[in-house]
Amino acid sequence: MTAHADREGRTDAPGRIDAPSPSEASGPAGSADRAEVLGLAGAADRAEVLGLAGAADRAESAGRTGVWFIGARGSVATTATAGCAAIAAGLHPPTGMVTETHPFADSGLPALTDLVFGGHDTLDCPLSKRAEALADGGVLPHGLPSAVRAELDAADTEIRPGGPLPGDTRTDQELIAAFAADLTDFAHRHDLARTVVINVASTEPAPGPGDSRLPASSLYAAAALRAGCSYANFTPSTGLRTPALTDTVAAAGLPHAGRDGKTGQTLLRSVLAPMFLQRALAVRAWSGSNLLGGGDGAALADPAAAAAKNAGKERVLADTFGTAPEGEVHIDDVPAMGDWKTAWDHIAFDGFLGSRMILQTIWQGCDSALAAPLVLDLARLLARAHEAGISGPLPELGFYFKDPDGGTSAALAEQYATLLTFAERLRDQA
Repeated sequence: MTAHADREGRTDAPGRIDAPSPSEASGPAGSADRAEVLGLAGAADRAEVLGLAGAADRAESAGRTGVWFIGARGSVATTATAGCAAIAAGLHPPTGMVTETHPFADSGLPALTDLVFGGHDTLDCPLSKRAEALADGGVLPHGLPSAVRAELDAADTEIRPGGPLPGDTRTDQELIAAFAADLTDFAHRHDLARTVVINVASTEPAPGPGDSRLPASSLYAAAALRAGCSYANFTPSTGLRTPALTDTVAAAGLPHAGRDGKTGQTLLRSVLAPMFLQRALAVRAWSGSNLLGGGDGAALADPAAAAAKNAGKERVLADTFGTAPEGEVHIDDVPAMGDWKTAWDHIAFDGFLGSRMILQTIWQGCDSALAAPLVLDLARLLARAHEAGISGPLPELGFYFKDPDGGTSAALAEQYATLLTFAERLRDQA
């Protein structure tokens, strides 16, 4: 079963629906056929659908950018929506937002005040209530939900039912069409220049070899392409990375980025692993453990979902050292921890003349508060890339991901340097 829920929120497990024919799923159709099957129009058609064909239309809506969250009522999306409103109103500084630092000042990124929020979700808890719960748990500052209530309510009216839900008999193509229609309607009503779709839903298990349906994350990703939207996958779920969408992604001509946001334990690994390599210290074993609660903890209690999550955590070590050291990462669901997480790493390494040494690290933090500024960064960077005519995968945004697009180093310092070069490219095209 494919799991769809809010990242850091609660989990629903929708039932399967009728399987499509091979040509409808991952059959040998060419890119044009597959685009037609999935209802993905060409660039000119997308522009016409979104009302963006003429220069005058673009000029009228140039200042407004849509941010469409998959998992829009989860902790990450709620924190990002509330946080954006708070920063725009001058209530809090943009701590954690790399795009608000000096190197990005003249890159032509959309202003935070010009972001319009909406999304898909399978749950119906109002954003204001979700924000209040986060404030009670210490994730959001006390009083912030009340201060940005109008912005939360406005975003809440733009959240549409996700799926597939149990008993839903629609085919993959019908679901894609419905999700894409929600996106185009959002763009029309707000006169948006462009919309960025960001998946922040809970982790779903990786598809099995016998699965004939697209996973929920891939349905949303395909809908983003159909609606002419750039896309980022902040979760370990499949998203665009399925053979069924390979040709369609290439034909869409839209910017997209990465998989699985890098917020805590893996962020630290991407700093420490290059240190050992550069100092010629042989790492013998690297083990880790995660204790977390909330919806993410519940979702990752599923061994299949945990395996999808751990694949990204292990990749940074394998990419840095050439092979992954001995050791595993264990994830334990501790509901009492709520939205907070503790990550522990035990690193065994050899020093000069074979002396045995150990480094242990403990990371304690709130994943939602770590992730929210990053998804706002990604929304702004992808919107600007789209505006600049940049298409395809963006390894330049590997700084934000455990599992970035190919062609980028796993070391955080090198990823940051690449990101700054990308900011210069955007500035040159502003």
